[in-house]
Amino acid sequence: MPDSQLLIEEIPGSREGIRILRLSGPLTLPNIFGFQAKVRAGNTRALIMDFTDVPLADSAGIGALVGAYVTHHKDGRSLGLVGVNQRVHHALEVTRVENFFRFFGTVAEAEQAAA
Repeated sequence: MPDSQLLIEEIPGSREGIRILRLSGPLTLPNIFGFQAKVRAGNTRALIMDFTDVPLADSAGIGALVGAYVTHHKDGRSLGLVGVNQRVHHALEVTRVENFFRFFGTVAEAEQAAA
């Protein structure tokens, strides 16, 4: 599974200024370059990433997430993660970066917080 593709679908937010990326597949080294390009392609005030279908993230994936956080935080923009499973959340805890992120159960909750 770590060599599986990461599919990234951009879906419209319910409000202007909210960008949603729905990820499907592992966030791993072979997949991070496409992930980084997609994250960098937008400049909305809020980015929501739906991790519901992301089974795992390796150290490169965690690094790419931290990079996304740094870029958004530096520019005063928000970043929220939705549907993060126990395995990915644990990886964020072990690397001591989980406090960088806001976690939500649903995209609607994340959009409400971004408003």
